[in-house]
Amino acid sequence: MRWKRAAGRALLICSLLFAGSAGAQAGEPAGASTGRGPVTLVTGGDLTGYLRGVLDGWNAEHPREKVTLVELPDAADEVRAQMVTELRSHSARFDVLNIDVAWTSEFAAAGWIKPVSGEQFPLEHFLPPVVDTATFRGRLYAVPYVTNAGLLYYRKDVLAREGARPPRTWAELAKLAKTVAPRYGLDGYAGQFLPYEGLTANVVEAVQSAGGSVLAGEGARVTVDSPAARRGLSFLLDGVRQGWIPQRALTYKEEESRKAFQDGHLLFLRNWPYAYALANGPSSEVAGKFGAVPLPGPSGPGSSALGGSNLAVNSQSRHPKTAAELISYLTSEPVQRRVLTEGALPPVWADLYTDPQLVRRFPYLPTLKRAVLTARPRLKSPRYDQVSLAVQAVMHDALVHRRSTDATVARLKRELGAIVGRG
Repeated sequence: MRWKRAAGRALLICSLLFAGSAGAQAGEPAGASTGRGPVTLVTGGDLTGYLRGVLDGWNAEHPREKVTLVELPDAADEVRAQMVTELRSHSARFDVLNIDVAWTSEFAAAGWIKPVSGEQFPLEHFLPPVVDTATFRGRLYAVPYVTNAGLLYYRKDVLAREGARPPRTWAELAKLAKTVAPRYGLDGYAGQFLPYEGLTANVVEAVQSAGGSVLAGEGARVTVDSPAARRGLSFLLDGVRQGWIPQRALTYKEEESRKAFQDGHLLFLRNWPYAYALANGPSSEVAGKFGAVPLPGPSGPGSSALGGSNLAVNSQSRHPKTAAELISYLTSEPVQRRVLTEGALPPVWADLYTDPQLVRRFPYLPTLKRAVLTARPRLKSPRYDQVSLAVQAVMHDALVHRRSTDATVARLKRELGAIVGRG
């Protein structure tokens, strides 16, 4: 009987060893049961290279919970495609995802990212509108990391010669673009009107500046067929028909439009804050000759579409506690300061926008703060990708072929209705 007991103990030990080996082969890391361990942060391309230095600080203090950075291509569409491929396969490859603010609802509805507790993060220090981009159906699914809002860049040297102030309304903008720009051999106004995500932002800005909306109820209802929304769409459609938005602007993305302004071909430009420093660079034709103000609207300053990105925890992460703590580190005030000074990206901490030292270095900060405070999330929807593609296709066709506002609204209502209905 003694040999049977010994054999039984040996069999039990072998079974436990086999089970442990199988768990290891399945990829179950040490520390998984505690939610702590090494993590991976995935993001779009870090154009300034600041993020690796920021993560070096984390890794020095967390040698057993180091973070690995994975950079995807710069283009937002490609970033989303690669992230979605991993998430749909229930992959745990990425623990923390740096996602466009417009993807939060889609990723949350699909179950790809985990709800997080707001008590762990300094949300009370953030600019209030940015927090809304991180919520879905009343729950916090991500944490704001950087923000963005569109600004109106203008040639202050040209307006000074004309004794004109920067436009606060669409009517003032259109008048100056039609009358002053040609006298100086300039195009009047450009935004980002190629059919891509930038066009969606421009359309949403025009509609919400007029007091309208494209969707409501977190994407549950199509609301583009309203007098306010029609007025917003007409601002863009009339600009092309009347010529103060040039045809070449229909081929512009951010960089093409920035270069047109920077090379001295535009009187007015709608673009993100990143363009400010570049337009003041040594190779710019307009360095020291331009200013930036909030976007105009029908009767005063308009409303920008909120840009930026949020940090979220992959639902499949094996180390969600470490992932959440990494997000807390990245959204702390010292790191947010580096986001601005080293990454040239707008931070989410409100106090940084009034810091005298930072304002001297980045003069547009007070203007940007006003723009962010009046901005709104663009098209919150679980089917955001399809909705945005429909807006781009319909509006670009309308701008190129100079469709009427009525025809454009009818087509948008029909195509968006089909998408929302499928949802």
